[in-house]
Amino acid sequence: MDTNNNKLYVGNLSWNTTDDVLLEAFSKAGEVESAQVIKDNMSGRSKGFGFVTMKNNSDVQSAIDMWNGKDLDGREIVVNISKPREDRPRRTFGGNSNGGYRGGQDRNRGSFRRSY
Repeated sequence: MDTNNNKLYVGNLSWNTTDDVLLEAFSKAGEVESAQVIKDNMSGRSKGFGFVTMKNNSDVQSAIDMWNGKDLDGREIVVNISKPREDRPRRTFGGNSNGGYRGGQDRNRGSFRRSY
């Protein structure tokens, strides 16, 4: 079975929406294989979107029809078929390849240091 066609993007989620809430909600449209709210790696806080994978192709459109534009946890959610993640160039901060540190000056001895 090709699960890519069964994967739904669910956006505009409440910060309080959990994996279990997504699973329960989308189970009303058909059998759910997985439901995941995406979280920030550092804070553990929801990023406001998630993915639901339906077990059957026939349930995908039912889930979209049932939930797109509807209220879940106080938010009008967006539901559509998930698209593959596009390859993006690696982000560099500070405009160079070494993480933004430009060198030339000791990091611990910036102009902001007080003299005593």
